Amino acid sequence: MAKDPEIGKKVIATITSVKGKCSAGHKEGDTFEISCHNPGGLCGFFYHDIFPNLSTFQFGGNLPWWDGDTIQLQCPDSYNLVTLKLERSERS
Repeated sequence: MAKDPEIGKKVIATITSVKGKCSAGHKEGDTFEISCHNPGGLCGFFYHDIFPNLSTFQFGGNLPWWDGDTIQLQCPDSYNLVTLKLERSERS
């Protein structure tokens, strides 16, 4: 298995809500580290969908509608909607 080179900012993902039933088993309160090299156990569909935002976020970029070092993203399955909060910080 490839090793995460731990470049860029550290990003922690937290599942903040689940509407319906997540087919990948994500539950509100689940927390894990995620990066461009490590999906951290996030559903493949969700990871694929958020990857462009994740790469911008991990490497210190911002988009006009982001507020600081926290962003909210949503699963592409709107019927069983999972909402995820990403928080970035400097690596220690």
